[in-house]
Amino acid sequence: MTASSPLPEGQRPLRLYGRRRGRALRAGQQALIETLLPRLQIALDPAATSLDPSQLFEAGIGEVWLEAGFGGGEHLAYQAEAHPHVGIIGCEVFEPGIARLLGLINERTTGNVRLFTDDARLLVAALAPQSLARVFILFPDPWPKERHKKRRLVSTETLDALARAMSDEAELRIATDDPDYAAWIEERLNAHPAFARVAIVARPTDWPATRYEKKALAQGRSAQLFLCQRRAR
Repeated sequence: MTASSPLPEGQRPLRLYGRRRGRALRAGQQALIETLLPRLQIALDPAATSLDPSQLFEAGIGEVWLEAGFGGGEHLAYQAEAHPHVGIIGCEVFEPGIARLLGLINERTTGNVRLFTDDARLLVAALAPQSLARVFILFPDPWPKERHKKRRLVSTETLDALARAMSDEAELRIATDDPDYAAWIEERLNAHPAFARVAIVARPTDWPATRYEKKALAQGRSAQLFLCQRRAR
C-alpha cells in the first residue's frame, strides 16, 4: 500500500528515494511479494499519531527497533535472527530489496519482522512517543547534487521526529561512505539537543557490514559510523 502523508493538506513531503522498481523479479521473488509481504506489511492510517508498534507483532516482543531503508535486507535479517524477542520494522520502497529480504525471512522463518513499503518518515510520524528502542539508518542515498541535498533522509526534521518516537537512551545508528554526507550528518547530530554522540572505539559486534558497505570498501571507500543515544527527557 501507499500511505498518505500526515503533513498538512496541500503540503507534500520531499521525495527521499529514487526508483521503486528495477529489473523484473524472478518467479520465486514475485511469489513472495504476493503471498508473504501482505502478511508482514504495515497498513498505516494516515491520521495516526500514536500507533504502538509493539501491537504489530505477536506476544513476547520486548521492544521495537526500526531500520529506515534496509537495502537488500541482510542487516535487518541478521538483527531479527540475533534478537528474536525484539520486533523489527523495516522501511524500504525498492521492490527488489523488499523481495530479497522476504527471501531471507522465508529461509530463516523469522517471525519478528514487519515491513513498511513507503517513506519511513510517514511511519515515524504515526508512532507513539517513546516507542522505539533503536533506529538504524545505514547508507542512505547521499543525494550528492547540490540541488538534491534537501532530499537527504538525515535532516533536522527527521531527527526531530525520531527524538519524539525514541525512548530515553535509545540508540541511533547511522552509516555512510560519502564524505560530504558524513560531514552533513555530523553537523546535524552535533547541533541537535536530543542526541548525544557515543564515541566508537571499536565497531559494535552486533553491527555487521552490509552488502553495500562491503562493496564500498572493495572500491576503496571507507564507512563513517555514527552511534548516538537519545538523551533522557
